[in-house]
Amino acid sequence: MTDQPQRPSLIRWLMTPPQAYLAYFVAVVLIGGVSFYVGSLKPNRHPGLVPATSSAPTTK
Repeated sequence: MTDQPQRPSLIRWLMTPPQAYLAYFVAVVLIGGVSFYVGSLKPNRHPGLVPATSSAPTTK
């Protein structure tokens, strides 16, 4: 009952300190790069589409 399930060798190798730091850095760079790319995309503008207006009630 004390036997732990054996992890694949790649995951075990990635969890050792030097590789773990590199894997974390690569993940941060990839997530940051994808986030920057998606944020820099321009939304599609349709010429006949009227922008939505705010329908909040006004109080006097």
